Amino acid sequence: MGKTSATLTLNYLRKICIVSQEKLEGLKKYDKEAIAKYYDSRPWIAIWRTIQIIASFTGLLLACQWDQWTNQVERNKLKRASSLRQILTKLGATFIKVGQALSTRPDLVRQDFLEELIKLQDQLPPFDNAIAFDIIEQQLGRTVEEAYKEISEKPVAAASLGQVYKARLHTGEQVAVKVQRPFLKPTLALDLYLMRLGAKWLGPWLPLNLGHDLTLIVDEFGTKLFEEIDYLNEGRNAEKFATNFRNNPQVKVPAIYWRYSNQTVLTLEWIDGYKLTGMDLMQDAGINRQAIVEIGVSSGLQQLLEFGFFHADPHPGNLFATTDGRMAYIDFGMMDQLDETTKENLVDAVVHLINKEYDELAKDFVKLGFLTPEIDISPIVPALEDVLGDIIGKSVGEFNFKTVTDRFSELMFEYPFRVPAKFALIIRSVVTQEGLALSIDPNFKIVEIAYPYVARRLLTGESEQLRRRLLEVLFKDGKFQWNRLENMIAIARSDSNFDLLPTAQLGMQYLLSSEGEFVRRQLIGALIEDDRLHTEEVRRLWNSVKDDIKPNRLFEAAVDAIVEFSREGAASLIPSVSTFSNKS
Repeated sequence: MGKTSATLTLNYLRKICIVSQEKLEGLKKYDKEAIAKYYDSRPWIAIWRTIQIIASFTGLLLACQWDQWTNQVERNKLKRASSLRQILTKLGATFIKVGQALSTRPDLVRQDFLEELIKLQDQLPPFDNAIAFDIIEQQLGRTVEEAYKEISEKPVAAASLGQVYKARLHTGEQVAVKVQRPFLKPTLALDLYLMRLGAKWLGPWLPLNLGHDLTLIVDEFGTKLFEEIDYLNEGRNAEKFATNFRNNPQVKVPAIYWRYSNQTVLTLEWIDGYKLTGMDLMQDAGINRQAIVEIGVSSGLQQLLEFGFFHADPHPGNLFATTDGRMAYIDFGMMDQLDETTKENLVDAVVHLINKEYDELAKDFVKLGFLTPEIDISPIVPALEDVLGDIIGKSVGEFNFKTVTDRFSELMFEYPFRVPAKFALIIRSVVTQEGLALSIDPNFKIVEIAYPYVARRLLTGESEQLRRRLLEVLFKDGKFQWNRLENMIAIARSDSNFDLLPTAQLGMQYLLSSEGEFVRRQLIGALIEDDRLHTEEVRRLWNSVKDDIKPNRLFEAAVDAIVEFSREGAASLIPSVSTFSNKS
């Protein structure tokens, strides 16, 4: 009787899912009003799912309360954190994604639970092949045999949102075929509906440091989740990512086969390589693991600071080392875009952090949204110095991003810091990449790659904004900082790919331009600052670079810079120099 009842219940739920799929199939993006209207008129569906969720968490909540009563919180905290991870996995795709998102929120989650959520994996058992192939045929409007010459009998990978098959097109290309799990959209919509109700009713009573309505967090999460399950959007993201890295031969992005793709089926180029978790296999294949680490980190920095379009989910399953030593990115469902101002402020924050200018760093946190503009930052500055000062140490090479985020989690509860939704993705991206790098090279330090990159970009100054920030670094309180220029050049030169001469040529062109008039005056002033000629600083600077700048190359660079310089620029330079001389 019990078995028959369970079967009837299961069949009933399947019918509900089918009806839900038909009703919600027109939902192309997250729409809170449409979702609420649908489930408000079908309360029995929401009630049943609510019972499942409450039942799943009740045991954990009671166990945590028991720990409080019996003074065993410290003893059992790791056990409870592990239980939370297992519960989220059991509840399915939405809650797995929630757990992954919370793993980047030290302002919301206790440190012990945070470390456990970072381990959260979204791998699930695959769904039935017959269902997957039926989805392919419905979406592509042709049989599996018509679409693919051959396809693997079983999926080669399965996760919370879908599974992947290896196949071959009739034209011969090997491809990966991603097929989305059935009834995924109504499942996500239902969970988001319930989360939004909970946020609306419980949010005002929760002691959370958000800075805004909790429902907005749910809406942001829902928007990103619906973007991730739109495979057409993922295909467009992949092509945009590939365009950004078109001049970087070290980064591989799979091609998209649009003829065999739709919203729930995506066919893309098959990548032969090794997951970054397979260190021994990489070593046996003769792949330089250290080089792969450097490619991964430098390309990650390019995404954040140069392109502004970044991969927000760079976990080991989404990154491959190819047999020819390149880094291959796959799965472009979770991406985000930074505006120019945010990119510039990020560069500022990195420079101020390394230079230990904590008052300026606090201002950067305001600009980036970690602190509200009305906050008095004066008590926060010494706290930043206390937390970050010993982490950075005497050398930038001692810096560790994961350590910073761990220490920041302590600050989050003492000071009014909050993590903007966009930066939760950035933190997740950087922490994940650093973790991968550390698994390959235990001695890896992210700043040994990050700061040379920032220094190189500042010295190159390919945009007006970067040139302005270089001036902010080199001048403090109106005085030229010789030691900073020396350090920046030394750090940039630690990158074997950095050639100082083209940078010097660009610098010369800039100094000769009208835009560089202020800098010309400042440099001349710096040379005779404090009523003395600063020949010692110039000599030190020359000694640090003379091995890279041979006389013949220097002469050629100077000639090229002058040739590039326009007649109008030269004409405008003459009066400015003469005027300065007269004033002197």
